[in-house]
Amino acid sequence: MDLLKWARMKSPWICHFNTGGCNACDIEVVAVLTPRFDVERFGVLLKGSPRHADVLVVTGPVTQQSEARLKRVYEQMAEPKFVLAVGVCTCSGGVFHGCYNARGGVDTVIPVDVYIGGCPPRPSEIIDGVVHVLNKIAGGGLAEKSSVNEGQAVQ
Repeated sequence: MDLLKWARMKSPWICHFNTGGCNACDIEVVAVLTPRFDVERFGVLLKGSPRHADVLVVTGPVTQQSEARLKRVYEQMAEPKFVLAVGVCTCSGGVFHGCYNARGGVDTVIPVDVYIGGCPPRPSEIIDGVVHVLNKIAGGGLAEKSSVNEGQAVQ
């Protein structure tokens, strides 16, 4: 295993991007970073710049206004890059599906590696999604797309 892959596995840096919605998933993502769940013990750090991140955590449905920004943020990330779709709205559009301003799920704009369902998903499911991303990093990013729902991994 090369040094870069080892470093990404031991300390994945994430960048959080909210495309719009009710912000319930954002609250759960922030909860994962608090001392109660403490993902920093796994080396997970929240970064403000996509240029420093390995994993893009997206919440909310893609809207017309956020579509170009999401593409730009994704393109700014260095390879290999991974995308974590958090919440039903991010995965498929959720309750915003069919709205005049909503484009649907994030996979209509950028490729997604791990889907985490729920409205909002529990912090433990988000942590499980991060573990799936770590497994993809360990495997060289060639693993199949996976979903996390109700604490059960489906591949």
